[in-house]
Amino acid sequence: MAGLDRTSPQPTAITVHQQSRVLQIAFDDGAEFHIPFELMRVYSPSAEVQGHGPGQAVLQTGKRAVEIVGLEPVGHYAIQPTFSDGHASGIFSWDYLYFLGSQQQELWQDYERRLAEAGVDRDAPMAEQAAGGACGHH
Repeated sequence: MAGLDRTSPQPTAITVHQQSRVLQIAFDDGAEFHIPFELMRVYSPSAEVQGHGPGQAVLQTGKRAVEIVGLEPVGHYAIQPTFSDGHASGIFSWDYLYFLGSQQQELWQDYERRLAEAGVDRDAPMAEQAAGGACGHH
């Protein structure tokens, strides 16, 4: 599982900044990232967001103002945030958080491209079928 590799950078500090809605995370290799809650929510590693296979990802919208209302450790390899929209099934490994932080620009560009292709505004409310969690995950 990602985050269990002994060579992977390990976090040295994690701070949730509610006002600016960013997760600040520092790693033992000297890297430090400020990851927007919206980016974390849009790219949540949960099945609810990613789907159960290739091409099944659910495009997330209306997450600009999402907040992290809870943050639980998962073993020694990850955190599990609870977002203000009720989403709480994503487990963010240290490797995945490092990926989100280091690839923010590319991920934002990909997200904007997917929104444009779908003809959906970033701030549009989630479509009913997506919000309902059709696969039973919440």
